[in-house]
Amino acid sequence: MAAMWTFALARLAGILASGLIAGLMIGPVWLWIVLAVSLYLAWQLLNLHRLDRWLRLRSRMDPPNLGGIWGDIVAQVVRLHRRKLFHKQRLVQLFRELRRSTAALPDGVIILSAQREIVWFNRQAARLLGLKRPVDIGLRIDNLIRAPEFIHYLHGEDFATPLVIRPPVQVDWHLALQLVPYGAGQYLLLVRDVTRQMHLEAMRKDFVANASHELRTPLTVISGYLDTLADDPTMDPTWTGPIRDMRAQARRMNAIIADLLELSRLESTDGEASRDPIDVPQMLERMHRDALVRTDRPRQVLLDLESTCGLFGSAQEIESAFTNLLVNGLKYTLAEGTVRMRWWVDEEGAHFAVIDTGIGIPAEHIPRLTERFYRVDAGRSRDHGGSGLGLAIVKHALQRHGGWLEVQSEEGKGSTFTCHFPPARIRGEVLRSVANA
Repeated sequence: MAAMWTFALARLAGILASGLIAGLMIGPVWLWIVLAVSLYLAWQLLNLHRLDRWLRLRSRMDPPNLGGIWGDIVAQVVRLHRRKLFHKQRLVQLFRELRRSTAALPDGVIILSAQREIVWFNRQAARLLGLKRPVDIGLRIDNLIRAPEFIHYLHGEDFATPLVIRPPVQVDWHLALQLVPYGAGQYLLLVRDVTRQMHLEAMRKDFVANASHELRTPLTVISGYLDTLADDPTMDPTWTGPIRDMRAQARRMNAIIADLLELSRLESTDGEASRDPIDVPQMLERMHRDALVRTDRPRQVLLDLESTCGLFGSAQEIESAFTNLLVNGLKYTLAEGTVRMRWWVDEEGAHFAVIDTGIGIPAEHIPRLTERFYRVDAGRSRDHGGSGLGLAIVKHALQRHGGWLEVQSEEGKGSTFTCHFPPARIRGEVLRSVANA
């Protein structure tokens, strides 16, 4: 490139020298120099015109055959054009492969802008949600999917858990929608057909509920006969021990069936819990009195009522959740230990905690505690009459009240189970006390 510019400058110097010599020989000098410069400028303008014409009509013309610096410029433009064409073809190929791969996905994929407008979607998303191209491109997704729970999910901040809805295309379908943020405020909306899984889950729930109902009647009869035999003074003393064990197992089976029925009821109830007023302090005082009369309780059972507030919700479900946590604390705390119930309210909502000095839970088991029938130690749970369903009931009851369960535990040092409730579930008088705090 430097050589080309040197050659161009040398050519300009030669033309000016030629004009100077012609002027000296023929005269006047300035006229011949101006003529030489004008000819050089005209030649440059002609080359510039040919280059401009080729750039505008490049798709229909071959590159002009220009020498010198102009030829070098044309060669660079050709190289840049070929490089651009190569990258363009490569991008087009990648885009086509991306479209083919997303079209082959079993799940729907929708690209949304920061304003939740549809930028692109694949065929599966069109089939599941009834989208049409290009009519729906550019429309807001919440104008096409009008389910209230989806709109709440779309404008929320927690997208870790997929949302299951029934689509407008087929009301008997169930779709799991999950929003994935990426890029500069853009989102991927993943759509999966979970109809079969939901049907299987419904069948499982129906089976558990029906089996529990069917088992309750014969078990009640068996328990009644065992109670009668236990109270019969003419019974052979050798049967005292076996009958006592059978009565204990019958009570345990009754407790499992009761928990199964309660869990089935919670799972089969759609939406949030009712908003009936609940006097939580009174409920906790009653639970405290009941705990104190237990013969197998730890040395200390304490109650800290740090607020006189209550909740809006289902009293039956809240009491069931609190009782399960308290009973667990009483079961797994040694006789010289302490179980403390605490109820308080702050700016983040209302909270109930059961704090014990019991045997604790290894850290690896904590994430799975709310699974059905999950036990840290199956033998220990059976010895204490546990069904493995208590914490699952707690989790579902809290979810129906917009709350969640927090577990903190260290093996050998005790556990703390805390129920958190949002401010919207606190009774009106409590909201005022929090605001004035």
